[in-house]
Amino acid sequence: MALTTTPEVTEVNSSSRPVAYAAALACTLTLVAACGGGSSGGSKQTVKTQSSVDSAAAAKLPSALKSAGVVKVATDASYAPNEFFASDNKTIQGMDVDLGKAIGTVLGVKFEFTNVSFDSIIPNLGSRYDVGMSSFTDNKDREKVVDMVDYFSAGTSFLAKKGSSLNPSSVADLCGKTAAVEKGTTQLDDLNAQKKKCKLTVLAFPDQNGANLALQSGRADVVMADSPVAAYAAKQSNGQFALVGQPYGTAPYGIAVPKDAAHAGLAEAISMALTDLNKSGAYQQILQKWGVQAGAVTSFGLNGAVS
Repeated sequence: MALTTTPEVTEVNSSSRPVAYAAALACTLTLVAACGGGSSGGSKQTVKTQSSVDSAAAAKLPSALKSAGVVKVATDASYAPNEFFASDNKTIQGMDVDLGKAIGTVLGVKFEFTNVSFDSIIPNLGSRYDVGMSSFTDNKDREKVVDMVDYFSAGTSFLAKKGSSLNPSSVADLCGKTAAVEKGTTQLDDLNAQKKKCKLTVLAFPDQNGANLALQSGRADVVMADSPVAAYAAKQSNGQFALVGQPYGTAPYGIAVPKDAAHAGLAEAISMALTDLNKSGAYQQILQKWGVQAGAVTSFGLNGAVS
């Protein structure tokens, strides 16, 4: 998942901003990811997950992971409600986190999450991390580099300030506008492709918080994000933001697993664990907890990209 950078895309690097200041600013503006849960599902709801280990699924685990008892998971904790920091700005929570922990329980190991910039996750799989679980759209390009265990379905939605006259149904409707997006995403790929066809200003940020802040400050006319993430941002904005237009491009999410020999069997083990969680009802409970049950799927195959 290499990020393609073109001269027309402005990459906004917010890493020089002190962390404490950035978190305080995000909360002051009542935006999403650094300020904890809210009305669209949240961490206060408990989920009864499967407590027993599936020995057949656990047998698929690579021996090194079995011995370590830990699967190192990389996630970008700026994408609420799927993965984001709780109000302590330390604890990573969300749909993907709960689902990962439940998968670990079924496999008899701990899924240990670390916050990593989105566009750095896949390049570091197999070396620093065992799994990428961060709302990855499963597509053909990513499948060339990693195996994807499909587990959710989502499209892309448009987010604008409340009262905006924008009514997009595709990126073609954004010509003449400024769009903010997170680096490394399929949304950035779509915008880059559209920029070749019309005048379009693209602001690419290291995380979703930066894109949302650009919209709030007036630097951007619109934000593009996965549908559950955009919907959550609108609900948590105290009326500042609204979904506009129509979503497009529904596709599966995939849990990214390295293709190397050291991780052989891990993708199959995760797929089997997800099937168990679906049968027990825990999968649906986790999605309902975070208000994203509309994206539920019933099968958990490998490498099911549609494009």
